[in-house]
Amino acid sequence: MSKTYRIIVATHKRFQMPEDKDLYIPIQVGSEGKEDLGYQSDNQGVHISHLNPYYCELTGLYWAWKNLECDYLGLVHYRRYFTSKRHSYRESTSMDDIILSKSEVKNLLSKYDVVVPKKRKYYIETLYSHYAHTHDANHLDVTRQIVSELRPDYIEAFDQVMKQRSGYMFNMFIMSKENVAAYCEWLFPIIDELYRRLDITDYSAFDARLFGRISERLFNVWLAKQDLRVKEIPFIYMEKIDLIQKGKSFLQAKFFGKKYGQSF
Repeated sequence: MSKTYRIIVATHKRFQMPEDKDLYIPIQVGSEGKEDLGYQSDNQGVHISHLNPYYCELTGLYWAWKNLECDYLGLVHYRRYFTSKRHSYRESTSMDDIILSKSEVKNLLSKYDVVVPKKRKYYIETLYSHYAHTHDANHLDVTRQIVSELRPDYIEAFDQVMKQRSGYMFNMFIMSKENVAAYCEWLFPIIDELYRRLDITDYSAFDARLFGRISERLFNVWLAKQDLRVKEIPFIYMEKIDLIQKGKSFLQAKFFGKKYGQSF
């Protein structure tokens, strides 16, 4: 029997989607109580859709873990996709000409255990200091305490990852459903406990999404302890990025203590 490959595309709005509906499955994250966009909803079957304002795309991952039958599973975003070659976004860019095809996915997974995006490099920051400058170091400190309690065998990897100056961001990956399940069984108890411990009553909607951001770092921690063949590949952001504003905000956060108030 042939293997099945599925990549969920996390979205909260109507947007251009890939033509290959067998490989790419648009999933409306945070669909609980919201207008039906015509995509797969993350509030069917076993789900945590109501946590989307805090967990971000993790509610889509949770849904796929619990409800989607396949041999290989991936996660991308409606504006961010894996590509086989490096591309810069232009308004004339044709999505289906550049994002990974099923044949490319199959070829990659015949050689590697997990596909991840090229590392984001911070150069003058570690993963810990960057988060501390742009958000709140306490989030990571509490996370470390939880890891030490729930999974002490990962605390060395946690400390090592926090000292790195680069990491796999965006919660993007493709791997076997078996490995996805192993990752989710490790991740969600930590994130759920973090959600219980942090008081986010007075947080803005942007700041409240911290659990999705923390999970980006935790993916690197989990991966560091796995004996997996990892392949980094390019990705494309399907909208223009204001690099000047992005760089300005980064420097203001590092040197002047101005926290991020929006995503870049």
